[in-house]
Amino acid sequence: MSQKVIIDTGVLVAYLNKREQLHEWAKSELNKINAPLFTCEAVIVESYFLLKNTYVVVDLIFSLLRTKQIAIPFSLSNETVEIETLMKRYQNGPMSVADACLVRMSELIPESVILTLDSDFRIYRKNRNEAIALIIPSDL
Repeated sequence: MSQKVIIDTGVLVAYLNKREQLHEWAKSELNKINAPLFTCEAVIVESYFLLKNTYVVVDLIFSLLRTKQIAIPFSLSNETVEIETLMKRYQNGPMSVADACLVRMSELIPESVILTLDSDFRIYRKNRNEAIALIIPSDL
């Protein structure tokens, strides 16, 4: 797949943890995608938190970053106004910082698609009113 794919926390966690219910789905989808995947620091932080008892994850995530399988082209400090605006728009959700960053990335990276397990992305809109292209299991 030659699309520009933005990866969310749930997919990264499912891919790295074989005990996750959607591990095989995540693995299958990631095998179809050419590197690099794009993400933000908040997704990396969430992934570490969710996998904190899986010590090998530190090596795996840093390996993905070091080998440029995952790239972080996003800087929260450059997008604070836009992130705050998104989080206020979806405050009844509430929207996480990571989700806001990924929505913003989808606005900044032309023809990108978000790889996610989070059905909230079906609700979120980029550029105020555009549906976000997603790769998501059909039953979510």
